[in-house]
Amino acid sequence: MAEHTRSSTTIEADPAAIMAVIADFSAYPVWTGEVKEVEVLAETGDGRAEEVRLVLDAGAIKDEHVLAYTWDGDRKVSWTLVKSQMLKSLDGSYTLTPAGTRTEVTYQLAVDVKIPMLGMIKRKAEKVIIDRALAGLKKRVEGLAA
Repeated sequence: MAEHTRSSTTIEADPAAIMAVIADFSAYPVWTGEVKEVEVLAETGDGRAEEVRLVLDAGAIKDEHVLAYTWDGDRKVSWTLVKSQMLKSLDGSYTLTPAGTRTEVTYQLAVDVKIPMLGMIKRKAEKVIIDRALAGLKKRVEGLAA
């Protein structure tokens, strides 16, 4: 990833529990907010999604895109854009690092849109997306564990 935005949070769960929530695409509309519809188009041999179509509605931004996913056990998941109406590229990842009974989750994201946009505005949008996603993930994982 070239220019990217990154943020981290600590979740009271082990990496397997967190990765199970990340891999459960059918539940994204429940906890992500912006994702309204999900369709898994292809799966890996172990049943995790390899290609996913997502319909997003983030107020002013509405888009449908397909992402390709690469999984590294319960340590990391990365994705890249296959196709989109509004985006030229979208590369992201969740990296999970165990820390005792907790896990540090780092979300990295780089987005390039088809319309011209200042880099500073793009980074701010990426930061909002990351912060919302990490907060939603933390709430979902810790809520399921409770």
